[in-house]
Amino acid sequence: MIYAIIAEDVPDSLTKRLAARPAHIARLQALQEEGRLILAGPFPAVDAIDPGAAGFTGSLIVAEFATLEDAESWAQTDPYITAGVYAQTIVKPFKKVFPV
Repeated sequence: MIYAIIAEDVPDSLTKRLAARPAHIARLQALQEEGRLILAGPFPAVDAIDPGAAGFTGSLIVAEFATLEDAESWAQTDPYITAGVYAQTIVKPFKKVFPV
């Protein structure tokens, strides 16, 4: 099943994000190589693709996992959590309709 992982950053997370980013990206690349990653990316803090010093307010990851528990476990071991980037993470089942 597909799950949406919606994470909200702590205030002023940019420095922590940058430090933990290589490990975070490596986990996403592993999901992609397994054919389970649908999409992933951050929410810019301002209306710009590159928000610069404004940073980001959170992230969205949509990926396939065997169970909700597997998705939650994967989300809770993200390097952004261990680095203190994410204040909160929500995992929800997701039904992809488009694109077909």
